[in-house]
Amino acid sequence: MPPILSIVGKSNSGKTTLIEKMIPLFVAKGYRIATIKHNRHGFDIDHEGKDSWRHKKAGAFASVIASPGKAALVEDTGKDLRIEELAERYIRDADLILAEGFKDNPFPKIEVSRKESHHALLCTKKDNLIAIAADAIYDKDVPLYDINDIEGLVLLIEEKFLKKGVPPSDLKK
Repeated sequence: MPPILSIVGKSNSGKTTLIEKMIPLFVAKGYRIATIKHNRHGFDIDHEGKDSWRHKKAGAFASVIASPGKAALVEDTGKDLRIEELAERYIRDADLILAEGFKDNPFPKIEVSRKESHHALLCTKKDNLIAIAADAIYDKDVPLYDINDIEGLVLLIEEKFLKKGVPPSDLKK
């Protein structure tokens, strides 16, 4: 399984934006990045009336939607799957998995925080926090990065998880 890094923080702290800015830098370096997004409120990619929605409504426990170049699986899971369960089931050929949310997990974490949110940090080094990306000063026992220092964060991740700039796929050759 590829390394998994959680990007955590309070709602509207900038987690999605941070991931969105990091992905192109990783891709430019030749890495294959996968993401897993946790949504505790549920979601629906199947729209009422569409064929796949009708299949699920009729009782199918899983429905695959495919087109040239894209496929999606809608599957009843019966529980809130852990990151590693999701990665094992659905992610193939990735060099790194960036998980958004999932603050209660054993994987390394970067916490995103904005001073306008006035929230205390969610994680500590004991929670496997490896860095903070913020627009405020925090006195924690982990590196603090400016929330806009995307290159610095990518380098940190690369050094810790991706073998000094050589994608794992190249290391296997």
